Amino acid sequence: MSKLHLFDMDGTLLHGSAAAIEISRQLGLDREIRELERGFAAGQLTPVQFAQRACELWSAELTELQVAAAFEGAPWLTGIREVWADIRARGERCAVISLSPAFFVERLLAWGADAARGSRWPAVPIRQAVEPAGILTSAAKVRIADELCLRYGLARADCVAYGDSLSDTELFGAVPRSVAVNADHHVSDLASYAYAGGDLREAYALVRTGE
Repeated sequence: MSKLHLFDMDGTLLHGSAAAIEISRQLGLDREIRELERGFAAGQLTPVQFAQRACELWSAELTELQVAAAFEGAPWLTGIREVWADIRARGERCAVISLSPAFFVERLLAWGADAARGSRWPAVPIRQAVEPAGILTSAAKVRIADELCLRYGLARADCVAYGDSLSDTELFGAVPRSVAVNADHHVSDLASYAYAGGDLREAYALVRTGE
């Protein structure tokens, strides 16, 4: 039976960081984005409000070259491409679902993901306002997982979720197996497996060992 492996990005594939942090670092806005990240983690900002504030920070300067530099220089877990290659070699599927901007998330398609879904932030350079309907939420991750299952002829029972924080709780609750990767308390008690470290191959091995 085939499987669909669903990966969060911020804090999961990105070890101890997030797309917004890496992009802001290119602009010298580390302190400002950390404040927004803390507000979001504390529930003081909704995903839409976070996107609006971040776009305000970036609107005057952000370029495609800076987005590319942020992506290439980010602290990715090692072994991502190898894990995805193994998944596909087995006839299974892998996808990334993230609340971060799609223009960052979709770069992971080149690494071997079958699908990469992110929030629809304004295109770079940012000259337009955020459209709230395009910003993903925790519940949207479940909806997208269902859409991908339909595309690939699978069901929720065939899914494995990998995540680290509050935005992953609904997906963890919707699928039978999950891996908490460098996770906080929001998902650690929900997960089938827990991994702390810097190599996705080791987290993925927990799933394979448990088969």
